[in-house]
Amino acid sequence: MRRGMLKHGILGLINYHEMTGYEIMQVFKDSLHFFWNAQTSQIYRELQTLENKKWVYKTVVPQQGKPDKNVYAITEGGKAELIRWLADGDLGMNARTPVLMKVFFMGERSREENIGYFEKLQAYCGKVLESLVPVPGHIEAYSAYIGDREKALYWKMTEELGRRNMRTYMEWAHDCIELLEREDNR
Repeated sequence: MRRGMLKHGILGLINYHEMTGYEIMQVFKDSLHFFWNAQTSQIYRELQTLENKKWVYKTVVPQQGKPDKNVYAITEGGKAELIRWLADGDLGMNARTPVLMKVFFMGERSREENIGYFEKLQAYCGKVLESLVPVPGHIEAYSAYIGDREKALYWKMTEELGRRNMRTYMEWAHDCIELLEREDNR
């Protein structure tokens, strides 16, 4: 996806509540991870960039017997950047879909290999759907934590599109398998 999206995801999370880098990673794993991948190192690197841009500030909290804790909060400039990004007119759609590029050229392989590809695609999407099972619980928990049920509506919308996308890919892969099997019987 587009460069720079991670910074806006982190700004959005910190906008809800001050967090440590570790807490950001945990919330990421419970929410954004289902549609956006990021490594812990990327999150910490992005936090440094956000701090340099003065979009977040860090408070060092001393701890006994443990390393000091860095707690990040959004600044007015960071909030303005988040709002600017949300309103920038970019729908966030990307016509580049690697799976379609791959399928377009699959005529170079055997039908059996390609049927196997679509079976793997179905299995992958099924696993993603299974991984979404705990998401409604996470949405409820984070909604209660930040005390804003309105925001949870948008989290639910995001989760629903993720589910629909996976089901659509599974149905499409099923139809592709059927088409290949019908053609094989001709």
